[in-house]
Amino acid sequence: MSPSGRRWSLSLVFLLGMASEGINCPSGCSCQYLEVNCTGQQLQEFPVDIPLDTRQLILAANNVSYLPAVELSILADLVYLDCRKNLLGDDLDFTFVGVAKLVYLDLSFNNLTQVTFSTFSHLLSLVVLKISDNPNLVAIEKDAFANNTWLRHLDVSRTGLTFLDTSTVRDLPNLRLLGLSDNLWHCNCSFLDFITWMMESDVRFPDADNITCYTPAGLHALRMPAAEAQLHFSCLTQLYKQDYVFLCLVGFCIFLAGTMAAWLAGICAVIYEAQASKGEEEEEEEEDTAA
Repeated sequence: MSPSGRRWSLSLVFLLGMASEGINCPSGCSCQYLEVNCTGQQLQEFPVDIPLDTRQLILAANNVSYLPAVELSILADLVYLDCRKNLLGDDLDFTFVGVAKLVYLDLSFNNLTQVTFSTFSHLLSLVVLKISDNPNLVAIEKDAFANNTWLRHLDVSRTGLTFLDTSTVRDLPNLRLLGLSDNLWHCNCSFLDFITWMMESDVRFPDADNITCYTPAGLHALRMPAAEAQLHFSCLTQLYKQDYVFLCLVGFCIFLAGTMAAWLAGICAVIYEAQASKGEEEEEEEEDTAA
């Protein structure tokens, strides 16, 4: 290497060293180029002094119970956020408004109880979402992922879910991987549409052997293909109270219509015969008069 080239390289190393020394890094965390890692630091709150150009933030295995929307919005270039194994609860609505570039979000092993439309609706670039291992998660709104059309990997395994509306996942055009195992699925007739979608979908279901019915007792621990067969038989042949009422109404209407039709036909026949008899009598009278 020429002397000028050597000097240029040394200058570059010096400038990079100076730049790295000037970068803020949260206490107890490790910071590399565009990455902040605070894993297992027993943090109680969202860390301060995070570099503004951070692309990857790892807060795994801490005691953080709240993500401040304002502090997050400052990290406008954030694409990767790992918050697994924390204490995050139900105050996540509108939390991610300012991190629209986020591609990867891990909220597994937390205390979520529901997911609404406002929870992830601003994450238009989201590709991977992990909300598994939230045992108190019992509800996901029908349109919760309506804006997350780039979502390819969704994991809701090992939660308290008993039901998931088919359109919630069916309307995700890029979905390729869906985790559903070890949930409390209630396999009734309302869930049949979702099970049928699973059987016919091109989406891959990891750990499919553990996607089983939890209730009712007759279908407990039954895998989805077998559950679908039984539900098809019971749900498509079973009549409920309202079905019997409907059939009775239909039968009564048919009976009433038939009775009315027969009555009208009888009246028409009587009128016709009366008119015919009257015509015959008039003809006979005319013949007698002529004679």
